[in-house]
Amino acid sequence: MSFISEMKDKVCRGEWIDRKEALQLAKEPLAGLQEAADEIRKRVCGDGFDICTIVNGKCGRCSEDCKYCAQSAHYHTACEESYPLLSEEELAAGARHNEKQGVLRYSIVTSGKRLSENEVDQVCESIRRIKEETSIEVCVSFGLLDEPQFRKIKEAGASRVHCNLESSARYFPSVCTTHTYQEKIETLKAAKRAGLSICSGGILGLGETMEDRIDMVLTARELGVKSIPVNLLNPIPGTPYEKLAPLTDEEACRCVALFRFLIPDASIRLAGGRGLLGDKGEACFLSGANAAISGDMLTTAGITVETDMELIHRLGFEVKRCHG
Repeated sequence: MSFISEMKDKVCRGEWIDRKEALQLAKEPLAGLQEAADEIRKRVCGDGFDICTIVNGKCGRCSEDCKYCAQSAHYHTACEESYPLLSEEELAAGARHNEKQGVLRYSIVTSGKRLSENEVDQVCESIRRIKEETSIEVCVSFGLLDEPQFRKIKEAGASRVHCNLESSARYFPSVCTTHTYQEKIETLKAAKRAGLSICSGGILGLGETMEDRIDMVLTARELGVKSIPVNLLNPIPGTPYEKLAPLTDEEACRCVALFRFLIPDASIRLAGGRGLLGDKGEACFLSGANAAISGDMLTTAGITVETDMELIHRLGFEVKRCHG
């Protein structure tokens, strides 16, 4: 029996693979790894496909120095747009539009280290209105909030909190210095204590190693994360990462397949940078991925919901909400 088959059988028995096994899998032939990961996805998750969109609910002039980000005030990029929290009507209109397109989740994302208490109260009113007018799930990405703030957000009607780990604990200080990895972990734990589900992944192609990628997902697994966004670095001119080469299609597929082995029942969610792939992510969806962020990203163009819906159905998936 090949090592890939041995690990696939282990995962399908409901057992975790460990770091050493994941590192060995990373060196196995790609075609076999993709096929096994897709089989795990089918056996553990079925054909459900979880699709969401994001809205840039507060834009620009971010105090944080994340080296990949066009919105950071530390860098000079073409992203000069800056505005406060969108109004209740603007956010509700976006939710209504996305629900009509068949989108399952609508995520409000805001720039900055964290929202203020007044901003939390303001956006809670918007969430209440969205839940009154639609049945779409509301997710939020509001920075490093605490448990009482997350309880307010849950009471308003949100169901999920997003806070990306970005990379491993080892590599994260090379990516950002204005907040810590532990702060991110505490944010996710606080959201979970408040009764919200948690969504956390990272960005591939920041100069990290395969070990860093595996360690990031192992940390997510320890935290109980069941939605793993997989972003591919889109090198933005003016940021410190502007000259980094984008990931190849093959490397993206290998990472997605490994993540399926590590958290077999998760929504492995292709996110930012998917448009850089030659096939817009189709091979990744045949390598274990079963979710996506559709539409435009925060500061870059994405893939339309209509195009994604056609792809999802062509590949035999069923649009379906997973993990609450």
